[in-house]
Amino acid sequence: MSQTKKDENVTVGVQMDVALINVLKAPKNLRAKIPWYYAPVFLLLWVALFFAVVVPLFDRLPDSVTIAEELEKSGEFVAERAQRLLYDFDRIGPKVVGSIANEELTVAFLLAEVANVRESMRDDLYNLEVDVQRSSGAYMHWNMVNMYQGVQNVVVKLSTRLSPSESYLLVNSHFDSKPGSPGTGDDGTMVIVMLEVLRQLAISDQTFEHPVVFLFNGAEENPLQASHGFITNHKWAKNCKALVNLEVAGSGGRDLLFQGGPNHPWLMKYYKNNAKHPFATTMAEEIFQSGILPSDTDFRIFRDYGHVPGLDIAQVSNGYVYHTIFDNYDAVPRDSLQNAGENVLPLVRAFANASELYDIEAHKEGHAVFFDFLGLFFVYYRASTGIILNSCVAALSLSLVCVSLWRMARVSEQSVCRIYIWFGILLALHVLGMILCVGLPLLMAVMFDAGDRSLTYFTHIWLMIGLFICPAIIGLVLPTTLYYSFRKKLDISHAYHLQISLHAHSVVLSLFAIVLTAISLRTPYLCMISTLFYSAALLINLLSSLHDRGYYWVLITQIFQLMPFFYFCSLFYMFLVIFIPMMGRNGSSINPDLLVSAICAVGTFFAFGFLSPLINMFRWSKFVMLSLGIITFIFSMIAISDVGFPYRAKTSVMRVNFLHVRRIFYEYDGSVSLDDSGYYFDFQDRRLFHPLEDTSVNLTGLHNIKEDCDKHLMCGVPCFNHRWCKARTTGHWLAREEEVTIPGNTSLILLAKTILPSGSTVRYEFELSGPPHMVLFIQPLEGVAVEDWSFIRNMLDQPDDYTLPYQIFFSYGKNNSPLRFHIDFVKSDRIFDVPIFELGVSWHYLSYDYKRDPTGLKFINDFPDFVHVMEWPTLYKRYVF
Repeated sequence: MSQTKKDENVTVGVQMDVALINVLKAPKNLRAKIPWYYAPVFLLLWVALFFAVVVPLFDRLPDSVTIAEELEKSGEFVAERAQRLLYDFDRIGPKVVGSIANEELTVAFLLAEVANVRESMRDDLYNLEVDVQRSSGAYMHWNMVNMYQGVQNVVVKLSTRLSPSESYLLVNSHFDSKPGSPGTGDDGTMVIVMLEVLRQLAISDQTFEHPVVFLFNGAEENPLQASHGFITNHKWAKNCKALVNLEVAGSGGRDLLFQGGPNHPWLMKYYKNNAKHPFATTMAEEIFQSGILPSDTDFRIFRDYGHVPGLDIAQVSNGYVYHTIFDNYDAVPRDSLQNAGENVLPLVRAFANASELYDIEAHKEGHAVFFDFLGLFFVYYRASTGIILNSCVAALSLSLVCVSLWRMARVSEQSVCRIYIWFGILLALHVLGMILCVGLPLLMAVMFDAGDRSLTYFTHIWLMIGLFICPAIIGLVLPTTLYYSFRKKLDISHAYHLQISLHAHSVVLSLFAIVLTAISLRTPYLCMISTLFYSAALLINLLSSLHDRGYYWVLITQIFQLMPFFYFCSLFYMFLVIFIPMMGRNGSSINPDLLVSAICAVGTFFAFGFLSPLINMFRWSKFVMLSLGIITFIFSMIAISDVGFPYRAKTSVMRVNFLHVRRIFYEYDGSVSLDDSGYYFDFQDRRLFHPLEDTSVNLTGLHNIKEDCDKHLMCGVPCFNHRWCKARTTGHWLAREEEVTIPGNTSLILLAKTILPSGSTVRYEFELSGPPHMVLFIQPLEGVAVEDWSFIRNMLDQPDDYTLPYQIFFSYGKNNSPLRFHIDFVKSDRIFDVPIFELGVSWHYLSYDYKRDPTGLKFINDFPDFVHVMEWPTLYKRYVF
C-alpha cells in the first residue's frame, strides 16, 4: 500500500472518530445522530480499504528468480529458465489431439527437456525412468461414451536410488490444447512448472523417500482421456498414492487450491506447512463439485477411477484468454511462474517424504474446511471440527445477543419483553432487507437481460459496483431506514436500536450456520467467521461498559469488522474474477447476470452485513439511500452506452464456435434426401449472434435449428461433444452455396448384418475410419432396442440414467487404425427387412493439419476483431439401416 493511500485512510478514520466523539460529548439525546455529511466518508472509507488492501494483495506475485541468481538461491524454483521453455512450448502452436503438433512435436519437446534434466541429474543419488505411453480405453463422460485409441502420455519417474518405497506421488498436467489455441497458459504453464520442479529435484542433494511420477498427459481437452488411460492402464498407476493436479483456467495470476481429498485432511496439513503463497477456499471446492461450472479436470478421473486423493490447483486469473488464440506466451507473466513454482516445488518435496503415503487408507478421516486470508496465512481443520466450531460460535453469538438485550432492558429501565418485541421487529425487517439485498441485484439482472444488455460488465468489472453492489446495500438497509424514519416515540436510544439491528444480523448468520452445518455443508465457516468477530466485539463492549455509552460501541465493532471485511471482499472478488470470464462461454440458455449479481449480493451481505446498518447512525439516512440509487442509475446509463459493450479485441473477446459442415442424409433404400453445406454455430454466451449484426460478417439467413429437432436425428447437426449436444436446441444454421470441401478421407463400411441364434436379435458390424475425432449417434426406431454392443455397457445397463440417442465419442492419437464395432438390436416381431435404426456419423477435422477451403477462410476473416472463432470442417452423414 502506498504511503499516500495510508495517509488518506488515516485521515478518513480520524474524521469519523472526531464525529463520534462530538456526538458522545453532546447532552444525552435518545435521537442523537452523526451529521449527514460524514455518511459519504464512512462509505468511502470501506471502498478505499478494498482498493488499498484487498486488490493489491489479491494481485501480489513474488519476484521471479533469474538464472544469474541460481547459485545464491540454490534449490529454489527458477522462473527465468521456465519462461524460456514456455517460449519454445508456445512456438509449437495449437496442440490438438491427433495433430502433428501434439503427437510428435510436443512429445519430442518434452523428451528433449527430460533428457536435459538427465544430463544435469545427480546420478549417484537418483534414478530417472521415462515412458511414452500410448493408451486405449473408454469411460462414461456425462452422457456420452468417451472412447480413445493411442492417446499419448509422457511419464517420468524420479526416485532415490537407496529408497525402497513402492508408494509414489503423482504430479499431473496436460500439454494438449483446444483448436486454435496454443495452450500456453492452459496447460503449458503447469507443464513447464513441472519440468523445472523435476530439474530442481534431480539436481538437489536433498533426497526424498517416495518416487515422484510426473505425468505429462496428452489428451485432457478431449476430454480427460489420457489421465484415464494412465490411471487404468499404466504400470506405475497402482503405486500412485497421492496426487498434485495442476491446471490453468486463464493465464497468469496466483494458483488456487479449489479441490482437496476427498476424505484426506492430512493433505491440507502439508499444503499449510509448505505452500509459500496459500490461496484456497472450501467454498470453491463445494461450488466446483456441484457441477455449476462449465469445467472439469483430470482430478476427477484420478479420484473416481484410481481412488487417488490429492490436491487440485489451478491458476484462475485472466480467464478471458482461456481456450483462445490469445492464450499465448505474452499472456503469462514470469512472476506467475515463480508463484506456481514456489508452491509446487516445496509441496512435491513434502509429499515425497510423507509417511502417510505408506498407508493412505489409515489416514482417511473425512473432509476438511480450508481457506487462506489474503494469501498471508492458511487455515484448515477437519469437517468434524467445523461442526463443533460452527455450533459453538453460533451458540456464543446467540447467548451474547441475549445478554445484550437483557442489559439494554436493565439500563434503559424497559421491560425485557418490550426489548424483545423491538428485537423481533428489527429481526423481521432485517430478514426483509436480506431478501431485498439479493432480490434487487437479481431484478437488475433480469431487467438488463430483458433489454438484451446482459454482460455489460464483462470488460469493465467496475460497473458491478453501481449495477449490483449499490442495489444490494440499498436492499439490506432500506427496511430499517424507513422504520427509523417513521417511528414516533423512542423509549430507548437510537444507539441501542442500531445495536439491535446488528444483533439481528448476527442471529440470522448463527441460524444459517446451524442449518447449513446440519445438512453437511462446509461453507458455513463464512457465517462462523462473521459471527465470531462480531461476538468478540460485543463481548468487549459488554465487559467494558462501552455497550451502554451511546455510540462508543461502534468504534470497537468497526475495528473488529476489518478482518472479516478484508476476507469476504477478497473471497467474493476472487469469485468474480473467475466467473465473469466464464460467462462468456457458459452458453445462451442461462442469464449470466443472475449468477454474477447473486455473487455480488451474497458478497455484500457478508462484507457489509455488520457495516451497512451503521448508515442509520447518520442524519438524513434516507438521502444516503437516494444517493446510492442515483449511483445505480448513473452506472446503468453507462452500462447501456458503448462502454457497456461486452467485448474488446485481444483482451476480452467474444467466443464464436462453428463448424463448416457438409451434410448428407441417406434413406433406407440408399437414396439421398438431403445434401447441403453450411455453418453450424454453437454460440457461447447469452447475446448469441446479436453483437455480430451490422458488422463485417454476413449472417443473412442464420436461423435457429430447434424446429429441426423433431424432424432429424440430433436436430440434423453434428454436435461435437456432450456440451455441444446438450445445447443443440440453441444452435444455429447458416446455409452456404459452395459445397464444403472435406480435407481428408472418410469411411463407414457395413461389414455384416447377421440374425443371431435367438431369432429376435440382429447384429450390425461396421468399420469406421477418418480423422482423429469422430462421433456416432445411434437411434433405434420404434419397437426396436439396443440389446448389446462392442462399446462399454453403461448406457445399456443403466437406461434410466441416459437418454436416446446414444452418443459415442471416439478419438485417437498416434494409432489411426480403423474402429471396428458391432451393435445388436432386439425386435419382438423378428422382422428385420425393414428400417431398424438411424445412425449419424460425423468426421471432425479439428487441427490445422487439415486445410479450410477458400470460402471458409474468407468467412473466418470476415469476423470483427473482437471475436475469437473456434472452427473446423466436418462431414456429417445420417444413415437408416
